[in-house]
Amino acid sequence: MHGDMMAKKELFKKRVMEIVTELKIPLINQKVYSKVTFNTGRAICNVIFRFEEDESVIRGFLGLAEYYHTVVIQRGDEYYIPHNSTLFKIESA
Repeated sequence: MHGDMMAKKELFKKRVMEIVTELKIPLINQKVYSKVTFNTGRAICNVIFRFEEDESVIRGFLGLAEYYHTVVIQRGDEYYIPHNSTLFKIESA
């Protein structure tokens, strides 16, 4: 079971990266920043997407970055889209 979770997380990260590249969305990850923090207490709304196996969840999430003309920030196995007072997050289940 643990191996299945690892494989699922790797698939998740791979698909996110492929779709980010396809849509030409700027991605900020650990390679370019030394530290990232989010002030979730100031956010009016936190929206969490959960990837099970349906790629449309990833596409919907990344479509928000495209729509709002913003960046995607990767922190570990999670991806964030900050927009005004809303913080969108996607994670693998």
